[in-house]
Amino acid sequence: MDTHVSDLNSPKSDSNGVGSPPNGVASVMQSPTLPHALAAGSLNATMGCHIARRLVQIGVTDVFSVPGDFNLVLLDHLIAEPGLNLVGCCNELNAGYAADGYARARGVGACVVTFTVGGLSVLNAIAGAYSENLPVVCIVGGPNSNDYGKNRVLHHTTGLSDFSQELRCFQTVTCFQAVVNNLEDAHEQIDTAISTALAESKPVYISISCNLPAIPHPAFSRKPVPFALSPKLTSQMGLEAAVEAAVEFLNKAVKPVMVGGPKLRVAKACEAFVELADACGFPVAVMPSAKGLVPEHHPHFIGTYWGAVSTAFCAEIMESADAYLFAGPIFNDYSSVGYSLLLKKEKAIILQPDRVVVGNGPSFGCVLMKDFIQALSKRVKQNTTAYENYHRIYVPEGHPLKCEPKEPLRVNVLFKHIQDMLSSESAVIAETGDSWFNCQKLKLPKGCGYEFQMQYGSIGWSVSAALGYAQAVPEKRVIACIGDGSFQVTAQDVSTMLRCGQNTIIFLINNGGHTIEVEIHDGPYNVIKNWNYTGLVEAIHNGEGKWWTAKVLYEEELTEAIQTATGPKKDCLCFIEVILHKDDTSKELLEWGSRVSAANGRPPNS
Repeated sequence: MDTHVSDLNSPKSDSNGVGSPPNGVASVMQSPTLPHALAAGSLNATMGCHIARRLVQIGVTDVFSVPGDFNLVLLDHLIAEPGLNLVGCCNELNAGYAADGYARARGVGACVVTFTVGGLSVLNAIAGAYSENLPVVCIVGGPNSNDYGKNRVLHHTTGLSDFSQELRCFQTVTCFQAVVNNLEDAHEQIDTAISTALAESKPVYISISCNLPAIPHPAFSRKPVPFALSPKLTSQMGLEAAVEAAVEFLNKAVKPVMVGGPKLRVAKACEAFVELADACGFPVAVMPSAKGLVPEHHPHFIGTYWGAVSTAFCAEIMESADAYLFAGPIFNDYSSVGYSLLLKKEKAIILQPDRVVVGNGPSFGCVLMKDFIQALSKRVKQNTTAYENYHRIYVPEGHPLKCEPKEPLRVNVLFKHIQDMLSSESAVIAETGDSWFNCQKLKLPKGCGYEFQMQYGSIGWSVSAALGYAQAVPEKRVIACIGDGSFQVTAQDVSTMLRCGQNTIIFLINNGGHTIEVEIHDGPYNVIKNWNYTGLVEAIHNGEGKWWTAKVLYEEELTEAIQTATGPKKDCLCFIEVILHKDDTSKELLEWGSRVSAANGRPPNS
């Protein structure tokens, strides 16, 4: 989704640029009556108030937080902002994951934690957001400004007087870092950080000294002026040359195809990609991490291209093509199934957010993906040959066998029922593990959301990501598919879902261990202690909030549970624990796991 910043490039902006003071502030600062003006409106002339207003302005209405003594005054100011809702999470890691999920739905997210002990806890979630190109504003309540450079040792640290340890950690997983320990340039640092997050679509780190948020200062005496981000521009000469090369490349191909990748999101090129699909007639596939970015109801959509574990008949069409256009791909060991894709670089056009590479060359820089695709749509010839080949060989998938009464439930039967639940008013969150593969096979109706974290693949991400996503789009009902091993990592924030009144449906897939790791390399470490998961959620509920739980072993119980969750309990948080055999996995995971294991186990080069 596009970030909700209606004034980012507005010609009506009265700003002199990112971080610049509003017009006329210099003369105001020289006014002898300023102290009285500030005293009258001091609550609104503070840095804490400024940050809150900025967050609302960029489209953030919910901030995920964990209190600590260094951020408490700042939290007071966030709470005081009418357009902002503070969502208290159970720990910092979960708060970061929630901001990640929120950013996927809203275009930007935010979290607030305390210094070092909180910052290093949220770090893993921020790294995940960085890997997925998500703009998350991570705000840390920092030390008192008087403590910098004084050789003092503070609590919540590792006992060193050097306060830069946390900053140095965040430098590798954020695109901008601001340490705000004075009021003179606070306005500029904060605005630059937030603007950079939006411009780069990456997380940023802002440390705020704990004694500064409530102090009035002239820089904050007016409401924040709109941002004035410089728009990224395409080189027209480069664009024309790139389109010319691509048109020649594609128009001479016999069986061209096109594939959407995860960077379609950061390039804001999803709609343009569909325009190209309409114009060219090529078969349309997605990489696994791009599922949900391309409408699956498109007439030429053929499924997920994931090498040996692709949707049926998709890989055959892809790998037999004589030209393929990849828009925003990420080729790693997971997406390439242990580097086993049967593709040739000389047959590919690779589009990155600001670069086009045609075959083995040439490469065209300063060409924005969206502009390129729109221009290509007007020039490329329609060619439906590859799609017609797909249509000839395609055989509809069979349905899983119906379970006999009291026959143990199977995973393919579970996902057949989940498929029937999906609509334009729902969204799917898939946890790292076999849910990756089973959810990939779901056919998403028009408007149905879909998210998972493939590049970083942090287990436990989905619990809090579902919390953040549901908070961002309350009009959709989130369906989260989570394995028992992953759930044990971040289970606490089911309580936050209850506090927020969310009606998410969680399918807890209980098969007794870390199944994805089992299929890569098995060992006793993959077996986990079984919990009474429904009993845990009942204990978390503790008489507060709307909730409903069920434990199912058979198909008839699953059917009844789904009917209840979507009927009488549609306004409740519904937790359905599904008991499956430990070896009941998708065939795709079995294939994928063996190939990833082989890639991991390659001997050293001699």
